[in-house]
Amino acid sequence: MTKARASAASPAPELLLRKATLARTSLLRAKYARRGLEHPGALSRTTRVMLLRQLYLSHMEAKRFADALQVAEEMIEQDVMPDVARQDAARACLGLGQQDLALSHLRLASRVSPASRRAFHLWTLGSVLYLAGRHPEAIGALSRAARWGTTDRPLYQAQLALSRRASGEPVTDLAELRERLADAPCGQGYGQFVLGELAHALGDPDAARQYLRGFVRRSTSGRVALAVALQGEIAQARRLLRELGPTRKRRAG
Repeated sequence: MTKARASAASPAPELLLRKATLARTSLLRAKYARRGLEHPGALSRTTRVMLLRQLYLSHMEAKRFADALQVAEEMIEQDVMPDVARQDAARACLGLGQQDLALSHLRLASRVSPASRRAFHLWTLGSVLYLAGRHPEAIGALSRAARWGTTDRPLYQAQLALSRRASGEPVTDLAELRERLADAPCGQGYGQFVLGELAHALGDPDAARQYLRGFVRRSTSGRVALAVALQGEIAQARRLLRELGPTRKRRAG
């Protein structure tokens, strides 16, 4: 069969990309992504990168972090959405325990990203630094994220305050930041983790337990790739929950 006939007989790469995106397992995701990448016809760089990203996600879901990093590096070479590729490479590096390399990728992501995504990359950088206990560096990254941020600014400002508190700086507006974050859309999802830390810092253990348990439950019951990406936050939430202990039963009046 000629290359032209083989191309015509094979499903279009875009169809295989859609199947990979909708796949319910990492094995199926990888299967469709590889078929798309091996398509005998010409692939645009954008389609290639999107197929590579599905392959990357399949590796992350299976916790094959070295393979995921290799695919992310291929994405970087294509120079299509380089900031997203750098972010993906950073996640794989964190899975491998290569924190400094992950931070390098995140710094580069913030430099090459469009303005609309810069705050997100700076916030991710600051979050990794915060969880690593590198609070002065986290303050620098989160301060810049808060300046660039728009709808997610309450989240960035709250984490910035927590970083300052952890570094020993006096912080007096935690209650206000907690209220602002709780009222904002970004207070859902990842914001529940930050709200839990704020409630813990403010001496509100019942609220802290509620936020942190909700965050852990949502982060570990969905897609595996999400739990892998948030493994540092999940570990921190569980540590705080152990510190808080079980909910005390109220005595009947």
